[in-house]
Amino acid sequence: MKRFFLLCLFLIGLGWAVSNFSGLATQGTYDSIVLDFREEIGQADIGNQIQAIAQKYQVIPSLNSEFSPADNVYVVRGDKQLLKSLRKSLGKSTEYIEPNYIYSANYSVKFDNGVLYDAVSPYEKIPKDGFFSHSVPNDPFYGQQWNLRSINIETAWNETQGEGVTVAVIDTGVSKVPDLKDTDFVRGYDFVNDRVDASDDNGHGTHVAGTVAQSTNNGYGVAGVAYKAKIMPLKVLSASGGGTVADIAEAIKFAADNGADVINMSLGGGGESKLMQEAIDYAYDKGVVIVAAAGNSGQNAAGYPARYPKVIGVSALDSTGNKTPYSNYGAGVDIAAPGGLTQGENTAGGILQETIDLTTGGATFAAFQGTSMASPHVAGIAALIKASGISEPQEISRILKESARKVTEDPLNHFGAGHVDAGNAVQLALKGQITFRDFFRWLRDNGYLNPRFWIDGGAVALLPKVAMVLGSYMLAWFLRNYFPFQWSFSMMSGLVAGSSGLFFLRGFYIFDLPQWPMRMMGSSVPELGNAIAGNSLLNPIFASVFIPAILVVLLLGHPTWKWIAIGTTIGVASCLGVSAVVSPAVWGLGSGIVAQGFLAVNALLCLGLASLALKAETRTV
Repeated sequence: MKRFFLLCLFLIGLGWAVSNFSGLATQGTYDSIVLDFREEIGQADIGNQIQAIAQKYQVIPSLNSEFSPADNVYVVRGDKQLLKSLRKSLGKSTEYIEPNYIYSANYSVKFDNGVLYDAVSPYEKIPKDGFFSHSVPNDPFYGQQWNLRSINIETAWNETQGEGVTVAVIDTGVSKVPDLKDTDFVRGYDFVNDRVDASDDNGHGTHVAGTVAQSTNNGYGVAGVAYKAKIMPLKVLSASGGGTVADIAEAIKFAADNGADVINMSLGGGGESKLMQEAIDYAYDKGVVIVAAAGNSGQNAAGYPARYPKVIGVSALDSTGNKTPYSNYGAGVDIAAPGGLTQGENTAGGILQETIDLTTGGATFAAFQGTSMASPHVAGIAALIKASGISEPQEISRILKESARKVTEDPLNHFGAGHVDAGNAVQLALKGQITFRDFFRWLRDNGYLNPRFWIDGGAVALLPKVAMVLGSYMLAWFLRNYFPFQWSFSMMSGLVAGSSGLFFLRGFYIFDLPQWPMRMMGSSVPELGNAIAGNSLLNPIFASVFIPAILVVLLLGHPTWKWIAIGTTIGVASCLGVSAVVSPAVWGLGSGIVAQGFLAVNALLCLGLASLALKAETRTV
């Protein structure tokens, strides 16, 4: 019983450590509180409640905007203490009371390039052809948009340019700079200042809108992904780039109620919100595709709203197709798109679009970097898919993911379904449905039908894993000749846990679920250290005889669990032996002969420990 109690404490401690591991989504910041009164409560009762709050706490709740009355959503200035007090006193009259989290624009660096803007100022300097030659636009700086070519946009443009689709850009607003002159706009709203004019006072939103639908083939500036789509400007972020959950949630509902087909949110932060979740569900149920930036913290979890299940979370790629250092990854990332990476004064690796110049009040071409820049690529491609005849958001999401260029080795989910591909997505959408032939072609094109994909590693490093499992069974058979025992489920479970774990689970990323449980279950005991830390180096504590020794000491007296301990010890011996030959990379010891020796010695120690445990068990019997 004492050993069982110690094991429970060990498991509880391990669970606590993993759940508090840095990289999971954290709580956000706020300076106001959302009050969502129940719909069945009359306005008179709500008025009485507000008056009582004003008298007791000297703060007055107010409707968030002119669109709030229908939802009974109020906002009041306050901190954590007021939040606790209001929840205690108003719990029965509200749907929920929660922090009005502050989200921000997801971009890290802005580089203006006045030379580019000055190079071609009037439209008349370059003739307008009015047509494409092989889908290559005549915009003079299109050659600097590596990002559009990397998503195979020209193949998509041969079929559609986003006609008839409206994309809501929920951001800092959008200003009609010269290279948005030919882009159609629909009525938007400024939720920060409560007015119809949703002009940009930061530059971020205009840049994002340019990626979605910059006027293209107009002989000026740069191109956009879905340049014939309409833009709905919705301002929720102030000039400083910050905005509240309440404003963002109302903008989402506004977009859904006013004809938006796609929503782009190049913003985010920490903190889950029921108000935001309800708005996303509302828009999704009305057929709106919702896309959001994963965030720029470099953490092992996307921020909100990208983490919500019905939102397509987007991580950022550089010009070489690698994940950028700043991009979040892991849980919540569904797909990857160009986000840009600049090097000092060299802006060539950034995402080039036209935006506003805050110093002069005019327009300028600027290279930005961030997951903010990645998200509108996906939103624009979603618009192209919608224009190709696919209407349901779940179908558009499926097409985006199935058409993406797969990354075969992505243990930490840097890329989600892979690199977004506009040409593949539109071609897939035009087919109307996925046939067996299409699926077979997809398997072939991505190498899954090539045995070398699996033998050389592929997604699951199949051959070494099989060797570890088979090796553990062979060692068990060897020891059974000297210390007879009966095969049991407990013994076999230990062999698998110690040698390979449920390795096929390591690539599973299910919507908003945390990534660590899949990595933990998909790892053997020696791999638990790198599964928790999120790297490929074996931790010398886990990749040694240490954990098996603890299990044997704690469980050897238990009639059933002792076989798990013995099986795990044998499995670890096999795993360490194979690792010593195949990939001897140990933290602090390198990947050479020292690491090989460490793993081999500990494999022998595990085998010796299993022998002693079986000998003691045989003697007991």
